[in-house]
Amino acid sequence: MGMFCYQCEQTVKGAGCTSVGVCGKDARTANLQDLLVHIAKGVAMYAKRARALGAKDKDFDVFVVEALFSTVTNVNFDAASIEGLVRRGAALRDDARRMYEQACRKAGRAPEALDGPATFIPSADMAGLEAQAADVGIAKRKEAVGEVVTGLEYLVLYGLKGTAAYADHAHVLGRDDDAVYAFFHEALDFLTRTHGAPELTAMALKVGEANLKAMALLDEANTGAYGHPVPTPVRVTKVKGKAILVSGHDLKDLKRLLEQTAGKGVNVYTHGEMLPAHGYPELKKHKHLVGNYGGAWQNQKAEFDAFPGAILMTTNCIQKPKETYEGRIFTTGLVRYPGVRHVKNGEFGPLIEAALAAPGFAADEPEKTITVGFGRNAVLGVADKVIDAVKAGKIRRFFLIGGCDGAKPGRDYYTRLAEAVPRDCVILTLACGKYRFNKLDFGDIDGIPRLLDIGQCNDSYSAVQVAVALAGAFGTDVNSLPLSLVLSWYEQKAVAVLLTLLHLGLKNMRLGPSLPAFVTPPVLDVLVKSFALTPVGTPEEDLAAMLGGKNP
Repeated sequence: MGMFCYQCEQTVKGAGCTSVGVCGKDARTANLQDLLVHIAKGVAMYAKRARALGAKDKDFDVFVVEALFSTVTNVNFDAASIEGLVRRGAALRDDARRMYEQACRKAGRAPEALDGPATFIPSADMAGLEAQAADVGIAKRKEAVGEVVTGLEYLVLYGLKGTAAYADHAHVLGRDDDAVYAFFHEALDFLTRTHGAPELTAMALKVGEANLKAMALLDEANTGAYGHPVPTPVRVTKVKGKAILVSGHDLKDLKRLLEQTAGKGVNVYTHGEMLPAHGYPELKKHKHLVGNYGGAWQNQKAEFDAFPGAILMTTNCIQKPKETYEGRIFTTGLVRYPGVRHVKNGEFGPLIEAALAAPGFAADEPEKTITVGFGRNAVLGVADKVIDAVKAGKIRRFFLIGGCDGAKPGRDYYTRLAEAVPRDCVILTLACGKYRFNKLDFGDIDGIPRLLDIGQCNDSYSAVQVAVALAGAFGTDVNSLPLSLVLSWYEQKAVAVLLTLLHLGLKNMRLGPSLPAFVTPPVLDVLVKSFALTPVGTPEEDLAAMLGGKNP
């Protein structure tokens, strides 16, 4: 049976994956993920209406978020696990219906007669489930309402998936916002009906607003648990000894692993989006957190193959493991890959045993470092110095160059752009897109580093707050700042961040290396006219335009 998926940047021919995902997702998993979203809509339909009558249940809130996050690119490749979530969702949906009906009786009103996802009954066998998936997938929706409406619907849905990732990260750390959960229910219920382009565009911006709240919640959760990041040099060369590599985004998993490996003679390295962990005071105090190994997620097959220790994948970013390291890679949280051992509840004993059994690094390499930890507190702590440098003409412009990295050709654009940025300009960066240039030496301007690493994609809230604070200091709005945003995207968290920036009214952003397949030409026309959102061109042309036609 075929599939259709166009939620990530690397989709086949920029149109959609129809037999197997470029990410490695097979058709069965893709189809079951479509069903999982469908059943999450059913839970949301009842939970939204029950909430309006004063009845709610945290189980429904958490399930909807986990279901959506499980369908984000490079999270869960295990069809059996997704099937289990579908069946659990159906049971929870029935519980939500009963809660809604009870709330109606208590309020003395008749319950609505709902259909679609609200009454969906999963088939008892896999063949039946896949047949059902064909009826709720993208291809069928295109037949019903056309490409433009479908594209806008999936713009909303993919933004919700990204927001779910941030909300889940915060939930893991014990931080929840009932208003954010309520919005998930509202938006998923909205997607069970057909709307026109204006209504869908408005809902997409509401997703951006909700995502801002979720990112703020996560920022509060991370800094509350581990302190505000501080500028910190991070070793990027090897240290002799046994080793564990931690990739993904989840700081709580890293913290628990550091505690469990203390005194065991195992060095811990970060990989990919875990690099910013070194800037958090409560994490960096663990001396066996010795450095960062490798680069962005898409290089993991070569990097993991060469790593002589155990590997832990938290949250998203996993690829199909090579046989050479399949026996020493582990997943945790919502991440699943068939044949890969899964660790539950932070019980990392098997991972540590695998690290002790592996050879580790035989010798130290000469020490080299890069600096991370320029979160909003660190940057705003020297805001007066930055503002003075701008007023004195020493800093001409700020460039935010960051986002999700990927393997598709054309991403060297970001390296070339960063290298070409004039020496009187400062580069802000975040997410794994920074690996395109974060080991280059950009120097400083009167002691202010020209490259400021704000953190993970999860730290986008910090970047927003820095921009808002600078605008306030200059007595203007963000669009009037000497600031240009050049964003790279790969998966749905980047979509959510983009919607947040659009919600905030930011204009003249550049997006690349290619536009989402679900953003059809008419939709792009709306975004260009409303927000001056522009596809990236060449580094030289874009830089000249951002500098106001001036010579770099």
